[in-house]
Amino acid sequence: MGFARTCSVALVGVEGVVVEVQADLEPGVAAFTLVGLPDKSLTESRDRVRAAVVNSGAEWPQKKLTVGLSPASVPKAGSGFDLAVASAVLGAAERIDPRVLADLVMIGELGLDGRVRPVRGTLPAVIAAADAGYEQVVVPECAAAEASLVPGVSVLGIRSLRQLIAVLTDEPVPEEEPGGQGRPDPLLAGLRVPGTGAATGMHSAGAAHYDPGCDLADLADVVGQLPARTGVEVAAAGGHHLFLEGPPGAGKTMLAERLPSLLPPLDRQESLEVTAVHSVAGLLPPGKPLIDTAPYCAPHHSATMQALVGGGPGIARPGAVSLAHRGVLFLDETPEFGGRALDALRQPLEAGHVVLARSSGVVRFPARFLMVLAANPCPCGRFSPKEALCECPPSLIRRYQARLSGPLLDRVDLRVEAERVTRAELTADGARGESTATVADRVRAARERAAARLAGTPWRTNGDIPGRELRRRWHAAPGALEDAERSLERGVLSARGLDRVLRVAWTVADLVGHDRPDVTDVALALQLRTGVPRGVPMAIGALT
Repeated sequence: MGFARTCSVALVGVEGVVVEVQADLEPGVAAFTLVGLPDKSLTESRDRVRAAVVNSGAEWPQKKLTVGLSPASVPKAGSGFDLAVASAVLGAAERIDPRVLADLVMIGELGLDGRVRPVRGTLPAVIAAADAGYEQVVVPECAAAEASLVPGVSVLGIRSLRQLIAVLTDEPVPEEEPGGQGRPDPLLAGLRVPGTGAATGMHSAGAAHYDPGCDLADLADVVGQLPARTGVEVAAAGGHHLFLEGPPGAGKTMLAERLPSLLPPLDRQESLEVTAVHSVAGLLPPGKPLIDTAPYCAPHHSATMQALVGGGPGIARPGAVSLAHRGVLFLDETPEFGGRALDALRQPLEAGHVVLARSSGVVRFPARFLMVLAANPCPCGRFSPKEALCECPPSLIRRYQARLSGPLLDRVDLRVEAERVTRAELTADGARGESTATVADRVRAARERAAARLAGTPWRTNGDIPGRELRRRWHAAPGALEDAERSLERGVLSARGLDRVLRVAWTVADLVGHDRPDVTDVALALQLRTGVPRGVPMAIGALT
């Protein structure tokens, strides 16, 4: 009788559980039994592993073989256990010393020829192994850079099962031919989710189109729209949710697409969080294992509730709110989204994460994002109190605007109207607004002021601070809140709305360099919240 064990990782959402892969050989009729709550793709590993072992030059044991995945109560899915199963079988057959395998964590899929293919979720799997105390992991060579992002873990990248056998038995390591030159790496085929990428709006802002130094996405390209530009700047500086309403062609989408380039680069912890989510979703940019810029996600208005918040058959997958973690979620044509899908955003907006309960288990995905809503004022898009261009009946306008529920809009800090661009603004020479670099510098300085003020607290930006703590620990200038308090008494603001005005006022103060909000800062915050003019300049540069 032979016995060997090694380890792999089962992913539940973006969290991993170390699984012990045990192989037991007994005399009897040759058979291969896999136990431990495997799914369909994992059950099929029996045929993949047998072919890979034989084609790697090793002998397949002609005995009764049982492979167990422990703990048996944890659902296991995917082909990432292939490498561990093959190693455990070879250890039980004494082709590899079982003692060498005991402290290794192996992650990878096997091809029939013995090549090792990458799988989704390598980074969170290695993080789980490191948290469990393991110091050595074996991954496909093309995923070694991603696995090496985890400190304190020794990573061995291999191309084939033959190479792994040679390394573990101190034999000469054979050379493996790389994939076809000049063609996409066949090992990466299927690693990315089909139908997602830059064209769908689900991608990282690391692409050149959203690079802060790229002229293709400069904020100066937006003509006019001073209030909307100010709203975007304040949203980026304080992490405030933004609602842009205006006619078609006013520049709402252009502003939203340029918002990620205003956000500061992600720190190390944030980068690992974002990379882990995108790794599980299969959306890591090729050749860039670490995402260090704010992601941008813009799902189509036909997206379902599962596509927005996550879910799907079997083990739940991350949705748009998780793909936009630490970045921007842009919902264009917001009234066209389903009511249930929009209302499902309330919980992640408040909690910063999504908890999905399924029959296979409960999954938790991070979802702390900056939400930007964009909508036309009516179905034809031409309704305006200043111009009589709209032909929609008043009842139709009310029904269209009522598609956005009050509880959802109450969670939005900034509500800005994007006005129709005039001919003079569009044809004027030399009338470009501030560039992305100028505004990004101001946003970065404002975030640094907020971070210094919030040092020692669990909050990072003004948009995260609970209203109770904001009123108790940080006070505005004397008399600065009188207008806001009167708006509360008249019913223009709710209690939550007053807290959000105060948060925005602190962000405005950080942008203009004030130690605490004064009357002007609060007036601008009220104007950005309610849309009612307060007689203050809308440009942040005019207040400094």
